Amino acid sequence: MDKMNFTMLTDFYEITMANGYFENGLKDKIAYFDMFFRKVPDDGGFAIMAGVEQLIEYLENLRFEDKDIEYLRSKEIFNEEFLQYLSTFKFSCDVWAVPEGTPIFPNEPVVTVRGPVIEAQFVETMVLLTINHQSLIATKANRIVRAAQGRAVMEFGSRRAQGYDGAINGARAAYIGGCVATACTIAERDLAIPVSGTMAHSWIQLFSSEIEAFRAYARIYPNDCTFLVDTYNVLKSGVPNAIKVFNEEIVSRGLRPKGIRIDSGDITYLSKAARKMLDSAGFEDCKIVASNALDEVIIRDILMQGAKVDLFGVGERLITSKSDPVFGGVYKLAGILDNGKFIPKIKISENVGKITNPGFKQVWRLFDRDTGKAIADVIATRDEIIDENKAYELFDPVSTWKRKTVTNFYAKPLLTPIFAKGVCVYKSPELKDIKSYCEEQIATLWDEVLRFENPHRYYVDLSKDLWDMKEKLLLECSLK
Repeated sequence: MDKMNFTMLTDFYEITMANGYFENGLKDKIAYFDMFFRKVPDDGGFAIMAGVEQLIEYLENLRFEDKDIEYLRSKEIFNEEFLQYLSTFKFSCDVWAVPEGTPIFPNEPVVTVRGPVIEAQFVETMVLLTINHQSLIATKANRIVRAAQGRAVMEFGSRRAQGYDGAINGARAAYIGGCVATACTIAERDLAIPVSGTMAHSWIQLFSSEIEAFRAYARIYPNDCTFLVDTYNVLKSGVPNAIKVFNEEIVSRGLRPKGIRIDSGDITYLSKAARKMLDSAGFEDCKIVASNALDEVIIRDILMQGAKVDLFGVGERLITSKSDPVFGGVYKLAGILDNGKFIPKIKISENVGKITNPGFKQVWRLFDRDTGKAIADVIATRDEIIDENKAYELFDPVSTWKRKTVTNFYAKPLLTPIFAKGVCVYKSPELKDIKSYCEEQIATLWDEVLRFENPHRYYVDLSKDLWDMKEKLLLECSLK
């Protein structure tokens, strides 16, 4: 897609703070920020990382244009030295991120930014906007895909998305999460996501009869013929007319019809009856597509009831993650350099869940060598290495008496270098490869973590060194 300059897509306080750092001689102070989230949407067992490629595009195009400087000058609160600094602004930070498609869990850093505080602070809004949105939609899409139990899911949500960017990047995220296609044409043109679509009810209504509408469509698209059968009556006219036209216009050409789509009514009942009618007419290979305000709960329920659906088209409840539409990622200061010495920083709250983990960190994922399943994640200080050749003790960072020693494991660091001194050092994989990687990584999670309701809590622990650092800072703050 064409790259756009979103430099000014930021909260205004990022600019006022930048000016404050500049005025106080702090613009070159090195700061460390982490993005993390506190809760999985829909109370699920895990989320899916997405949006890194768009974050890279933003950071590579980070610059203030003349119109931006003129706008800020018009506010009459910024001095000319600061505006001159912005006019020559160049991003120079180091950035690490968890690769797209990776399952992620609450409270572990998924993006870390290190660099001059003005720069590292300024990118907060777009880091959060980009990762929050796509991770939300990828996570929701995967729930829906898993509910479909191997049946294909197509993303049909463009017209209900929250803005054009929500439609395009939402289609991208849904594809990462497991959808096989999108109805969004531009997403195929620019992102190579397979596009799919047939007809609207207005096509049927425009003709003198439903059967004439089917005939007209079949003559134009005999190789890719799927009829929408619920404009008038699914079982009395829609399916019978589809069968008649299949024989007249498709089979007569030596071809086979692709399917029918049901967009309203009782999907379970209608799909069962339609399946019998199609099979009796010799169209056992004709697929049944269901759409209409579907989500993982409805899909799971109708399949439990025996619905004969082969593909699902899911729109508004996917593209907006309607059931839980906020991915609560936050961006917090974790440390600074002071005269060359690293000083960890912590945010304390009376709400224990909002107390941050200090320090410059790495996230390690431990896998069982025999099963390949993920055992737990460990948030460690950056200079720690988890030795796979030694037993490793995991402990709950809150209930510290809960301990487990693991052996026969391998450890994989998750935070990957993305930028070094402002230069991108990471090549984003092809989108289809991210999708495949996502599927592979989800397969490393135990079924108990994949449950929709009351999933097993996947453990994200702190290393002993990081836990000691945090406890020391908490004690020091309590004595102030």
